[in-house]
Amino acid sequence: MERTFEEIQAMATDPWSNDACRGYVIWAMQNCGFKPKEIKQVVTELYTVFDFKTIEEAARHYYESSF
Repeated sequence: MERTFEEIQAMATDPWSNDACRGYVIWAMQNCGFKPKEIKQVVTELYTVFDFKTIEEAARHYYESSF
């Protein structure tokens, strides 16, 4: 089921924020025991992904993933 950005935004209680997303990823990785170097690598990659993928593409990727 492909959702539009507006539909995704309407489901959210807070507006989208790339920085908030990075914060969630950092917390999750820290909680799972990742090393600071690994966390930095993932956070750096997020900057690239945010530049080249839309929110709709990211949502679809999540829904279609096995995670």
